[in-house]
Amino acid sequence: MSSPSKKRYKKQKWYTSFLYKRLPIIKTLPEYNSEKALADFIAGITVGLTVIPQALAYATLAGLHPQYGLYSSFMGCFVYAIFGSCKDITLGPTALLALMTYEQIQGRNFDYAVLLCFLTGVVQLAMGILHLGVLIDFISVPVTVGFTSATSVIIAVSQLKGLFGLQFRSKGFMDNVKKVVVNLPNATIADSTLGVTCIVILLIMRKIKDVNLPQNQKGLKKTLWLLSTSRNAIIVVLCSVIAYTWDIHTKSPFKLTGTVKEGLPSWSLPPFGTQLEGRNVTFVEMCSDLGSSIVLVPIIGVLGNVAIAKAFASGDSVDATQELITLSFANILGSFVSAMPITGSFSRSAVNHASGVATQLGSIFTGILVLLALSLLTPYFYYIPKASLAAVVICAVIFMIEYEVVKPMWRSRRADLVPAFATFALCLIVGVELGIVAGVLLNVVLLLYPSARPQMNAEIVSNNTGSSYLMITVGNSLYFPGVEYIRQYVTRAAKKQGGCSMPVVIDCRYVLGADFTAAKGICALSNTLSSRGQPLVLLSPRSNVASVFSGAGSGVVVVMSAAELDTTLQELTGQIALPVLNGEGKRATPPPPYNTLSQVDEDAIEVVIADDRTIAPLLTTPSGRRKSSTKEATDT
Repeated sequence: MSSPSKKRYKKQKWYTSFLYKRLPIIKTLPEYNSEKALADFIAGITVGLTVIPQALAYATLAGLHPQYGLYSSFMGCFVYAIFGSCKDITLGPTALLALMTYEQIQGRNFDYAVLLCFLTGVVQLAMGILHLGVLIDFISVPVTVGFTSATSVIIAVSQLKGLFGLQFRSKGFMDNVKKVVVNLPNATIADSTLGVTCIVILLIMRKIKDVNLPQNQKGLKKTLWLLSTSRNAIIVVLCSVIAYTWDIHTKSPFKLTGTVKEGLPSWSLPPFGTQLEGRNVTFVEMCSDLGSSIVLVPIIGVLGNVAIAKAFASGDSVDATQELITLSFANILGSFVSAMPITGSFSRSAVNHASGVATQLGSIFTGILVLLALSLLTPYFYYIPKASLAAVVICAVIFMIEYEVVKPMWRSRRADLVPAFATFALCLIVGVELGIVAGVLLNVVLLLYPSARPQMNAEIVSNNTGSSYLMITVGNSLYFPGVEYIRQYVTRAAKKQGGCSMPVVIDCRYVLGADFTAAKGICALSNTLSSRGQPLVLLSPRSNVASVFSGAGSGVVVVMSAAELDTTLQELTGQIALPVLNGEGKRATPPPPYNTLSQVDEDAIEVVIADDRTIAPLLTTPSGRRKSSTKEATDT
């Protein structure tokens, strides 16, 4: 027995390991120094200059007042500094979740966005505690590509209204496109010129960091990189100065952001009820209005966050459970300061990484800068032109359209293009939520199809003694969707190739699993074949497959090796014993080639019945060439 001191040591060791795993800051702080603090400060401020204009733009995209974007941008920074496992990730509002939030608050008030943030955190926390991160694995790359590309197109089109200074209300992508075309003659010259100019400048500034310079001009290279990284803030500030200067002398020709509420948000409980159109709406009614977004928004948020963590993990493993828990805390606590749903931002995380961030504590400096902006700069946000914010959003999302993956998919597996294009089209036509659900379901159908139509091949195998049997190889699992297909295939092959006389052997070496329905179906098939003198044998099934057949009470004969097969066939057919091969006391059956029966033209196969009834039928082609050798067989 172990001593009490050893038990206490093990308990303390487990407790310490758990704390280090769930509170990474405990491991970070003892190793923190001034050098890391300087790197984190530079990276944090750089990311802060990026997140402030994006937050204002994403709040507008979500149909909220601009200050809600800033409310959503600081809590995640502080939470991730404590619980985050990847130093490069920064949490905050994103274009994707802003779009999904917008679809839920159309015709409603901002309370729905805050409640959605809270419920998103609760669902993510439940997923983390129950280790349900595996659900994300059901969203394949083709579905993700179709979804993100469609949402990018939807977001870009939704910003055309602000880019051209148009005024209208729309519901859905198709309606938005229609109203943009109808209202395009009403576009203002000032907003259109400013918006298009901002897009051109932003795209140019995005590229200047990639300019190749001599090694002795490192200072210039760093300056260009800083200008490129801070391009969103620079454009918004310049446009605001232009609008402010114009407004002093005469009325500004641009449509401006307008008044932004000053100061920090109040700390309060999420709204578990609200007033809408003069009536009280209960918590249950609000949840009913939010519908499937209560589940889909958390899953999309986790999917993006884990994908970013893997991208910056440099080959290290990513603790998806820890990311789930961290994201859940960020959303739950964010709802107490009137935030909308947040997740990791790939663009800002890339800026953080490129800025040389040393630890997760860099997020603290980003959060502090956002708080300072809320406290000191909100009066100046009034003069930000809406066209400049629209340009910032458009330039951020157009690079999320992943058209470049179509070619590799076409080369590798064309079937993957089906869920990708289906998800893309359905997201545009019926909405992002139904689109991604339909894409996942279609992908699951394609995943299950091999179980319903497993790869099969049939081959007549002859031993040295001349005895023959029909070998059927199943290239997938034996599950209930494919039972009827397997029965029909084996029955047809046994009649056409086996001549209703040869024993039938199902090679189970490639079968990974089976279920009760399949076991009963194979048993029924065995009875059918046995009634006409064709015994059925299962060869080399895995232990889990064999246990399913034995547990189901199946009477099918199961053999585990080629030697047992020869002996069993001798007993079942009454033939003479097969000779010993290779001098080791083992009998062997030559393995069949893995060619599917579907590759053989059934119309080109002819069964020839010999005059001598003691001779098995020959399987021939029209040219008369034998498909395989046949010897003596028992009468049917």
